[in-house]
Amino acid sequence: MVKKILNAPEDVVEEMIRGVVATHRNLCSVEGFGVLCRADFSSFRQSGKVALISGGGSGHEPAHAGYIGDGMLAAAVLGGVFASPSPQQVYQAIKHVTGPSGCLLIVKNYTGDRLNFGIAQELARADGLQVEIVIVADDVALGEKTVRRGLAGTVLVHKIAGALAAQGASLEEVKQCAQGVVDSIGTMGVGLGPCTLPGVSKPGFDLGENEIELGLGIHGEPGVCKQDLVPANQLVDLLLERLMKELSFESNTPVGVLINGLGSTPLMELYVAAQHVEKKLQE
Repeated sequence: MVKKILNAPEDVVEEMIRGVVATHRNLCSVEGFGVLCRADFSSFRQSGKVALISGGGSGHEPAHAGYIGDGMLAAAVLGGVFASPSPQQVYQAIKHVTGPSGCLLIVKNYTGDRLNFGIAQELARADGLQVEIVIVADDVALGEKTVRRGLAGTVLVHKIAGALAAQGASLEEVKQCAQGVVDSIGTMGVGLGPCTLPGVSKPGFDLGENEIELGLGIHGEPGVCKQDLVPANQLVDLLLERLMKELSFESNTPVGVLINGLGSTPLMELYVAAQHVEKKLQE
């Protein structure tokens, strides 16, 4: 059984939220709704700036509460572990941070997230608030774009659209910027091993001792293939080949690279990958 530092599994999200607020004084919570937001949310609403809100299931920290702050998110909505937040949770987040300039919901492409954020958008619009949505579907492991999952590229949408919003851009301008980022990013993941949810005695799926899975989803959704573990440089080559094919890079195209370990892969191994990524992109 995997060891975890928890009290009661059913309290893990609520206790985590209290811990986040205790250690980050620039944040506050909306009690009872699993929402974290800027502590200055009241003055922010009057700032004339567009609010950015994101969220999803817990268990992917620092996403998304770790990206609240100036030039990024105004609020994050935390569902249960690997579970979409409810429409009421999202609605409360919108109500707390949205002023006359409106808000943009940045939503990963999962059925529950799309449905519940969409319902919350309609509730808020009925209150007279301006609310728009962009859907992030950056997982290039899946061929059909409509079924691609939202992955680490979501963070780049937060940052780039958030920087524009901080400059006082309109809701339409911020949405267009966010959509431009969505259309330009791709993510390819690899699973080295399974995860075990709080309160569950065994992993959610199995991988052999020397087996990896390309394109594995962040909740354990099936990837595109399983294969034997290979050296870091070969693995980077496999991932970059798929990414570059999907994104159709031309020579001398400037690119930004995010190498994400989902909180599990040690920094040492990520830097080993990074040095080969840099080398391949320079070729």
